[in-house]
Amino acid sequence: MTSTVPALGTRTAEGSALQAVLLDMDGTLVDTEGFWWDVEVEIFAGLGHALDDSWRHVVVGGPMTRSAGFLIEATGADITLAELTGLLNAGFEDRIAHALPLMPGAARLLAELAEYEIPTALVSASHRRIIDRVLTSLGPQHFALSVAGDEVSRTKPYPDPYLLAAAGLGVDPVRCAVVEDTATGVAAAEAAGCHVVAVPSVAPIAPAARRTVVASLEEVDLAFLRGLMTEKR
Repeated sequence: MTSTVPALGTRTAEGSALQAVLLDMDGTLVDTEGFWWDVEVEIFAGLGHALDDSWRHVVVGGPMTRSAGFLIEATGADITLAELTGLLNAGFEDRIAHALPLMPGAARLLAELAEYEIPTALVSASHRRIIDRVLTSLGPQHFALSVAGDEVSRTKPYPDPYLLAAAGLGVDPVRCAVVEDTATGVAAAEAAGCHVVAVPSVAPIAPAARRTVVASLEEVDLAFLRGLMTEKR
């Protein structure tokens, strides 16, 4: 996918219909945020460093370069960013090869969106090699396209991934519903002009204009997502 970012959408009086649903991956559809942290803890233990549990809130949901860079700086570990990125991806792939638990309500929501032919995209800060592995379990047929963190020059919290996904689907981002689990992802979606459903996984997220917070995907269905387009906030 091209990394050229289209212009932000504009709100119009006729923009009340849901055109597409854009979904985050880790912690939103698959219960893997803990996997990433476990891999980080394991790798740094091998380097002779213990990670402070409070750092988990810092690294969750962001691009790998940011998370890995923070951990290198915080620990002073003798490892390059490129080396750590490779180890993180390899460790994560090993874990999902053994188990890839879906978040409650994820399978049902994807099936409903497919049944009603709602254009759907997977938008993740994870690298392409990880997304493609996860898609084999989620079902690639559920997504018209996917955007990976290593395919854009600026990933979340910038709006670029969501703008690219909307452009790829040929829809207005203002008429898209985004489902995210972290503040970083929420910031990206809101900067793109999308309506956001936040399903917090690690750290709490407060409600805000054009943002609805729910406890689980089990609260989210197509009627719920369509209703976001008509709410006055």
